[in-house]
Amino acid sequence: MSAEQAAAHAPTAGEYIQHHLRHLQLNFAFEPVKQTKLVDFSLFNADSIFYSVVLGALVCLILWAAARKATAGVPGRFQALVEILVEFVDTQARGLIHNKSSLKVVSPIALTVFLWIFFMNAMDMLPVDWLPWLWGKAYEATTGHDASHAYMRVVPTADLSAALGMSVSVLLITIYYNIKIKGLGGWAHELVTAPFGSKIFMAPVNFVMQLIEYGSKTISHGMRLFGNMFAGELVFMLIAMLGAAWNWGNPILSGGLGVAHILAGSVWAIFHILVITLQAFIFMMLFLIYAGQAHSSH
Repeated sequence: MSAEQAAAHAPTAGEYIQHHLRHLQLNFAFEPVKQTKLVDFSLFNADSIFYSVVLGALVCLILWAAARKATAGVPGRFQALVEILVEFVDTQARGLIHNKSSLKVVSPIALTVFLWIFFMNAMDMLPVDWLPWLWGKAYEATTGHDASHAYMRVVPTADLSAALGMSVSVLLITIYYNIKIKGLGGWAHELVTAPFGSKIFMAPVNFVMQLIEYGSKTISHGMRLFGNMFAGELVFMLIAMLGAAWNWGNPILSGGLGVAHILAGSVWAIFHILVITLQAFIFMMLFLIYAGQAHSSH
């Protein structure tokens, strides 16, 4: 194919971004489908599930390996790193949760959540086109169809359904501890007496306010993670498009934009390391805060 023909078949900037922002979606018969409604429970994002499960298993494997190789003597680098993380998370948990029985469960969950989200966020550091390109080649080889119909996103936390799924899981954990610590009756009493007192005529207002509080915390918890990671992924795509400037005919303009592509990509990648770590830390801390609130009475 000549350069002119290749250029004619190349996607536009808008088509490139749209293709990279579309998930590999399957229905429950495992057939490829496209989401047409804002909320559609007849399909799922297979790519997000795949990468989140694989990375979750990797986190469990790392923690298992650290526990298996732990020694009472001078720790190696790997053991020292894991011990620092464990101590850091445990310190945060002890500052918010004072029930020793709960700490034995909440601290390991918090550590797992932090590492899991960090690894999922870190998928954003891979070259934008690398894994989708490999998937496209495999799609062509196995189905015989054009790779332009092969969709894949590799950052699970940039998927709204995944981010909200994790925040809903945090909500369920807090409900569990509300009932466990306060009893079903005690929690029900709190739902109708806080925040405006125990006057009987204020019970409906209190209950509605509690529903709003639980709902807003859950939605904001997931949306904060999703928004930051989606924006970071989109910026990487925009920077990647600067790389196409190397193929332009004007050597000065193409060379300048090509250098800008390298510089912008490097600067954003360095900054994004902070974003990746910070978002994992914030999600973990909010989980601990909400779990701590479940242990306290209004």
